[in-house]
Amino acid sequence: MRVLVVENFANTGLGQMGAAIEEAGGAIDMRRAHLGEALPLNAAGHDALIVLGGVQNALADDVSPYFPALLDLIRDFEARDRAVAGICLGSQLIARAFGGENRIGGAREFGWQQVDLAPEAEGDAVLGKLPQNFPIFQWHDDTFSLPERATRLAGSAVAQNQAYRIGRATYGFQFHFEADTGLVREWSELFAATIAERRPGWAEDLDEEAATRGQQADAAGLSIARAWVSAIRA
Repeated sequence: MRVLVVENFANTGLGQMGAAIEEAGGAIDMRRAHLGEALPLNAAGHDALIVLGGVQNALADDVSPYFPALLDLIRDFEARDRAVAGICLGSQLIARAFGGENRIGGAREFGWQQVDLAPEAEGDAVLGKLPQNFPIFQWHDDTFSLPERATRLAGSAVAQNQAYRIGRATYGFQFHFEADTGLVREWSELFAATIAERRPGWAEDLDEEAATRGQQADAAGLSIARAWVSAIRA
């Protein structure tokens, strides 16, 4: 099993996705596209694709000129029935790739927030075994409308479209299910100044937030990661 990972910003990390791929004996091919590393022309050499988050918005082709090629790559993976997971910015790019409308701003969430499953999530291969609602880590400003082919799977009070599926195994996740408590703590140190502007007092509140919601969020995130990896057809 060979998984292509597209990094859009430094130090985002794979977190629980990396752990689930390692458990399954998979190999990771990391492409730091934001640093100019080339993307494959198509999906032929990989069994699955993960598109990570980033600070740029999904329409920022001027900042990230590789975005159009990445959109083509996402569509090629889906057309070949190879599993795709887009996280945060990645979910917004998948929506763009299949005709959704990207909405810049107006949907700010940060920290562990509640997500609620849609009725359509019942029986879904990746989200179907989760509780009806659960806390999960959020860090985003933007949102999107669903493409015509998409099935909505989860939402929140701030962003209606938190998770969706296209076809068999192309998933968009607005929330950061990959970010377990350890990765959240790492981000809290690496991006301390940025977080302090967005969420004053976060450094002081982190331990209590983690104790209150972190364990349940970690369990939900690992369940999602393992279920998505199980959807990969090597």
